[in-house]
Amino acid sequence: MTLPLAGRTVALAEGRQLEELARMLEAEGAATLPCPMVSILDAADVPPVMAWLSDLVADHFGWVVLFTGEGVRRLLGFADRAEMREAVLAALSRTRTLTRGPKPVKALQEIGLKPTEIAAAPTTEGVIAALRKHDLRGVTVGVQHYSESNPPLSAFLSEAGACERGVLPYVYAPRSDADRVVDLIRRLASGTIDVLVFTSSMQVDRLYEVAGEQKIEAELRDGLTKTCVAAVGPVVAENLRGRGANVDVCPEQGWQMKNLVQHIKRSAARRD
Repeated sequence: MTLPLAGRTVALAEGRQLEELARMLEAEGAATLPCPMVSILDAADVPPVMAWLSDLVADHFGWVVLFTGEGVRRLLGFADRAEMREAVLAALSRTRTLTRGPKPVKALQEIGLKPTEIAAAPTTEGVIAALRKHDLRGVTVGVQHYSESNPPLSAFLSEAGACERGVLPYVYAPRSDADRVVDLIRRLASGTIDVLVFTSSMQVDRLYEVAGEQKIEAELRDGLTKTCVAAVGPVVAENLRGRGANVDVCPEQGWQMKNLVQHIKRSAARRD
């Protein structure tokens, strides 16, 4: 029996879960080409992270918003090093928590916890819609950010009468050297990549950053038109479309690796 992705080359921009995703695709017959775009580092400025954790333990937050699984795990790493793990776990168990998408839910499950609420859509707009149902006047909301700022969320919280206490427990750093990214772009332009998979917006940013630095934006645009472009969810898809790229595969729900692979298989079947 011929496997669904036999004869297809799938390029992966993933870093954190690269091996897991590659195994899933290879089990379906694909040849995978890894090109990790970014790496993740602990925030270098430790005191603000520890101050946020101390506020959590002291029950200063009426709600805690968790945007990413990576953020949950990084916060626990800081707690471990400060010998605060048990206190942080206890605080998370008694504080109302709201998660964006399945990844922070999974991270909480790893420590035996469940969120109070899960945003219906794994976007900032989804988080705002979930919070809008609650009276936030005078409430301090602890927000685990994934970038330096989130203006729409901050504006909403201010208008709702809440006090925002944000924390950024990790930062992104370029991982792939420019030569590897250029090689990927050239392969895309040559038509030798069947599927290109993105699992975070930072990967998209890095790809376009290198294309701009090397003056090969036209090659990238051409290559993406020849390739099935897969995005793990709507945030990544929005980033790509905002840059003029078509997104051929984007699950409407269940933003997880397994579901993404299933959608890639269906797209491949339609192209046969």
